[in-house]
Amino acid sequence: MSSTRTQQPRSPSIRDVARVAGVSHQTVSRVLNNSDAIRAETRDKVLAAMEQLQYRPNRAARALVTSRTRTIGVLTAQRSHYGPAVTMQAIEDAAVGRGYSITTANIAEPTDTAVRDGLGHLLDQDVEGIIVIAPQQRVFDLIEELGVRTPYVTLRSSINEDPTALWVDQMEGARLATAHLLDLGHEYVRHIAGPQDWIEADARMQGFLREMSDRDKPVQPPILGDWSADFGYHAGRELLRYRDCTAVFCSNDAMALGVVHAARSYGLDVPGDLSVVGYDDIPEAKHFWPPLTTVQVDFADLGRRCVDLLLPDEDDRLRPIEIVPQLVVRASTSAPRHRS
Repeated sequence: MSSTRTQQPRSPSIRDVARVAGVSHQTVSRVLNNSDAIRAETRDKVLAAMEQLQYRPNRAARALVTSRTRTIGVLTAQRSHYGPAVTMQAIEDAAVGRGYSITTANIAEPTDTAVRDGLGHLLDQDVEGIIVIAPQQRVFDLIEELGVRTPYVTLRSSINEDPTALWVDQMEGARLATAHLLDLGHEYVRHIAGPQDWIEADARMQGFLREMSDRDKPVQPPILGDWSADFGYHAGRELLRYRDCTAVFCSNDAMALGVVHAARSYGLDVPGDLSVVGYDDIPEAKHFWPPLTTVQVDFADLGRRCVDLLLPDEDDRLRPIEIVPQLVVRASTSAPRHRS
């Protein structure tokens, strides 16, 4: 005797919804998880496909989604540079100390699409909070426009009254460096800046320009660099062709190292013929020859404070946190020599 098993219709899946809506299954998952990184029109298409297919999410799976993950997400576009790398390590150490793990979304170029995708990657993992470290203002603006509901904090380089912001007074750090050179008696100070679209680079450049202006000193346009020692070397070679420049303030230590090399290539003494100041105080700065005068930013402290701001104790009042850099004077700066 034989029997025939009646085939029950298969319930629609996420992939079925994705096919009907014309999107990826990851996008459907983000809509189900109420992700902030989804355009309204895309959300509407997915919801319409769910209605058409009579799709119903698995309740057990949704319960897992709403449970705590004890995970912090970090959205960053600066992973290859010294400061962000140290900050990232400190964030991870501080998070682990509080019983959290870290997941990251690294965006090569901070375009709107890349930022949305990066946020989506983090939100898909149900992070309990997000730390944003990015060089361009557009990244912060977009996050605000998206109305992200997951708690987040931002690490910035300009004055900000947002209670979820931790900011480094890069402008004040640059003023300290410039004032140091002017106080030594230098009249012609040049500035090698970082990339024009980096918030940090612009803030440091503005600090240099403001200090020079406040002291009524002649100002030549800053040279826009790329953070590399190679750029510092070639820019230094160009500046020193004219021999009227006696001091250079560089927007980071790597470019300062390049300038020292350029001075030596002309047979000039640092600091006798040229004073050089960097920014960041990388571990190697004190081992340059001569040891480099620079502006110190405690990047490890930045990382710890980011986690403190994201996960405040119950009695902590939420407020913006300001970090002020410090000038570290070493042997690469001195008063200018008197020239005959």
